[in-house]
Amino acid sequence: MSIEVVLATHNQHKVEEFQKILGGALPGLNIVAYDGPDPVEDGTSFAENALIKARVAAAHTGKIALADDSGIAVDLLGGAPGIFSARWAGPGKNDRANLELLLAQLSDIAPEHRGAQFVCNIAIVNPGVDGSEPSEDVVVGIWTGALAREPQGENGFGYDPVFLPAEFEVSAAELTPEQKNQASHRARAFERAIPVLNGLIGA
Repeated sequence: MSIEVVLATHNQHKVEEFQKILGGALPGLNIVAYDGPDPVEDGTSFAENALIKARVAAAHTGKIALADDSGIAVDLLGGAPGIFSARWAGPGKNDRANLELLLAQLSDIAPEHRGAQFVCNIAIVNPGVDGSEPSEDVVVGIWTGALAREPQGENGFGYDPVFLPAEFEVSAAELTPEQKNQASHRARAFERAIPVLNGLIGA
């Protein structure tokens, strides 16, 4: 069975990434970009914001919808930046400003207290396609590590240069794309999303 699933984003690169990974595991899955009104992301957690986006896309299109919300959570900061990761340094600031502020906030913190995780939540909302029961699921991927004292590496984006994954001796920005795609928080969330989507496609 082939089914079209809407990804709640206008970013075609993200659509291609989801299609490559999820479509590769589920040949009947065709992921398309969302073309509709932008949701108001006023949730207080990654899960809430992912669900908000997926619900709007599902309601607007009448199709199964996916949405992800992700960021970095620092142990000593009680899980911050968290949902504010993309705008930690304030509106209009770039990735570099965000990570520099985070490093400044932890400048006097010893290595053993610099624990952090990349977190990805993927929401899957079925509005009741083809007479099926409506459903909502959220899967979570967590990539555990710590924060470096200064940026390392040129690959990746966001906080990658200051994130030291537990299973590697280098930063996320020093990994190859293949290494990152196999180990990252998003990869781990994808693994958990596949059986949920498989159940919907085969329903």
